Formats: sequence, C-alpha cells, structure tokens
Amino acid sequence: ADCGTYGALDEVCERRGLSRLAGLHCYDVFGGADRLRAMFEAEPGTYVLTDFLVRSFGRTVIAELGLDRYPELRDDYFAHYTRMVWLAQRPDDELRTLARAAADRIGLPLVVVETGHTGLERALAELLVP
Repeated sequence: ADCGTYGALDEVCERRGLSRLAGLHCYDVFGGADRLRAMFEAEPGTYVLTDFLVRSFGRTVIAELGLDRYPELRDDYFAHYTRMVWLAQRPDDELRTLARAAADRIGLPLVVVETGHTGLERALAELLVP
C-alpha cells in the first residue's frame, strides 16, 4: 500500500509496470479501508499502530521524533490525538505490553482491534490473480 508517499508510489509503479496493494496506507490493508474511514470519521484524533510499529515504536516514533532527548515535545506532536488504535495482526503478551507502553508513553488510551492477516492475505491474492 502507499504508506505515506501520497501518490508517489503509484507513479513509480506505473513507470515500472508494477502493481501495488490497494489502499491509502498499510492500515487499509490490515484493518480494511471502510473500517479505517469509519474509525477516523468517528474520532479524527486516532493514532494507528500495526504490529511492526508496536515492536519498533521506541525507534520509529520516540527516537525519530527526538522524544527520547526532548520529552517536552510530546504535547507538540500529540496534543490533538485522542486515542491510539493498535491493528493487532498477531497479538501476544509481549506485543500487548509494548502497545500499552507506547500508548502510555504519549499519553493516549489504547484500543486494540484484532485484525489478523486476513486483509493482507486478501490483498495479496488480488494482486496475484489476473
């Protein structure tokens, strides 16, 4: 899926004759585009995580945003978020602990939506069937 290129990935795929997973971002693949749209409409201040982001939160969010060095920036980055939603593909005790720690770190309530890999499997199958 696009995952933040805002259409630039489509241009690359078109030039190279490639297909990509449908959706605005990987969240659509895991959670379903309709579900995500409804989630954001119901609560626009939703911060979304996948299993990958739960595992790498310290590196991909905290360190990359400098919150490990400047924790006072937390409110500058996250003041308008109202909840964190974890699209849990393969939830286990370790990931649940990490997701809770991520939500606590930025001061948001955590909502767990168990998605499994069904959406990803369906999206991959659509790419493979002509």
